[in-house]
Amino acid sequence: MTLKRELTDLELSCYSEYSKLKTVLMCPPVYFHISEVINRVQRVHIGEIDREKAKHQFENVVQTLERHGVEVILLHSYPEYSDQVYTRDIACVVGRELLLANMKEEVRQGEETELVRRLKEWRLPYIEVGHGSVEGGDILVDGDQVWVGLSGRTDRKAVDELEKRLPDFTWHRIPLEKKYLHLDCIFNILSPTEAIVYPPAFSEETLAMFSSVRELIQVTEEEQFGLAANVLSIGNKVVLSQPQFGRLNRELRRRGYEVEEVDISEITKGGGAFRCITLPLVRE
Repeated sequence: MTLKRELTDLELSCYSEYSKLKTVLMCPPVYFHISEVINRVQRVHIGEIDREKAKHQFENVVQTLERHGVEVILLHSYPEYSDQVYTRDIACVVGRELLLANMKEEVRQGEETELVRRLKEWRLPYIEVGHGSVEGGDILVDGDQVWVGLSGRTDRKAVDELEKRLPDFTWHRIPLEKKYLHLDCIFNILSPTEAIVYPPAFSEETLAMFSSVRELIQVTEEEQFGLAANVLSIGNKVVLSQPQFGRLNRELRRRGYEVEEVDISEITKGGGAFRCITLPLVRE
């Protein structure tokens, strides 16, 4: 797999988690394995990953996206980065700015090097954080609002700096327990009116805030551990979800969503699902 084209003409744009996805950055799991346990999902699946199966599942995701008209740009994989498939963590686009992550875990530090190299080739600017740590899985864009998880991977220092750099957005800080990894593992915005949530992960105050802006679709403890909330919305109420979550998928269809069921069970063993393996660059 190689990059499809150069991106010197690209105009970054991401103002929601559900508008039409036009261009997305991904990285194939060529060297995917659990080299060091850094989350509770990996602890359960260490030594189990079938890399060839993961590659096949990844290709199915790419094909599904392309069938829906999404341009998929692929980063090169390197053997020293075992978790490189989770491209969402290395950066995110907020509005028209690309925010480069400052990775917390040592085993993942350096994954952003390939992206930086490409951004310079493409002559695309980016914002670097000078203090603290921040990862893209903790950042959800909602118009001029940004929901940020203060997790074991993203801290207040980094968010405070980003808020100063992007003052046109209102930044909502959501405290999280470290075991939930990132905000998008327990909360995900589906549309202007609906979101997926795992209620036990949040305070009553936070749930009330979520409920004031969205109707909440709840997932169970078992579903959350399998990363059911970590779906990917690609526009026009089309959602990529895992086939094993039949209850959630039926509920989404009842609400008018087109659910593309794609098996990524091998990839999720590393602690990430659809949103984790995709870095949207352009949404209409």
